[in-house]
Amino acid sequence: MYEATGAGGLQGIAYDILVDVAQIVAGTAAGMAAAERTVALAGLRARQPVDAETAMQIDTLLDGVQLLLLEAEGIEPPLLEPLLSRIGALAEARGVPLIATVTPEQLDLASGLLPASAVVQCAPSDADRLGAALTAQRAPTTRLHDGMRDQEALRMRRFQEEVARIADSLTRLTRNELPDRSAGIRSEAFAFRTETESVETDASEIRRVIRARRMRAEFFEGDLFADPAWDMLLDLYAAELEHRQISVSSLCIAAAVPPTTALRWIGTLNEAGLFDRKADPNDRRRAYIALSDAARRGMERYIGAVKRAGLNLV
Repeated sequence: MYEATGAGGLQGIAYDILVDVAQIVAGTAAGMAAAERTVALAGLRARQPVDAETAMQIDTLLDGVQLLLLEAEGIEPPLLEPLLSRIGALAEARGVPLIATVTPEQLDLASGLLPASAVVQCAPSDADRLGAALTAQRAPTTRLHDGMRDQEALRMRRFQEEVARIADSLTRLTRNELPDRSAGIRSEAFAFRTETESVETDASEIRRVIRARRMRAEFFEGDLFADPAWDMLLDLYAAELEHRQISVSSLCIAAAVPPTTALRWIGTLNEAGLFDRKADPNDRRRAYIALSDAARRGMERYIGAVKRAGLNLV
């Protein structure tokens, strides 16, 4: 049994030793050490780590492997591109979970070349790394102490409920629906009109809303108002009005949360049908994120409803 007592708030977590095998590919000694810590804490057995050049040459890289970890920092661009393509294709073909930890400069390349099933992390904490590994392997014998298990379950439930709430609200707006009034009494004077009259909105108006939201951090702790899903929806809607495409790295910046947190939200919102991941037809190394048709219509109806009610966008 392993006891986690290092940094990152991992004290008090115990895991059974499993027979699963992890393969590490790393560009630096520090990245290799971080991956080895993650593997040990997750109760996995690590194979001998390899560097990028070796990973490009070994045909048996994933034989008998249940988890592949890539630490991309330190891998030069001429080697990183073919490496991402190769290990992404291998992991997808073998059904091996892939966790790629990249630098901000490598984020767009990794998002463009790795399969959608890969977990991409950027500047993750030890807790982020461990959470990704445990989620990827989905080991039935993994155990957490009661306190940490309850905290993690509560956090994940709130996360999922928030995404579900946003998706449900946008779906109702898209379908021209209002919330069920039988749940409470509301004055007709406050009911939103949902007829299909057009309401003019331009990108500068949305950008002002985003700037106002950012200014809160000058007066209050930023994490008090963390709402990355809504910040990303606003940024993508403004970009559409500007006829611009948004890369994964740009959207992470717009989220105003740590990169790995933003990446988790992007993945969740994509699964919820609010985001579309689109490859650049002119450059396979690049991928963009856009609003889905349903999310776009939902944003349009939301903004129209707010304006018809004489309210300000927030």
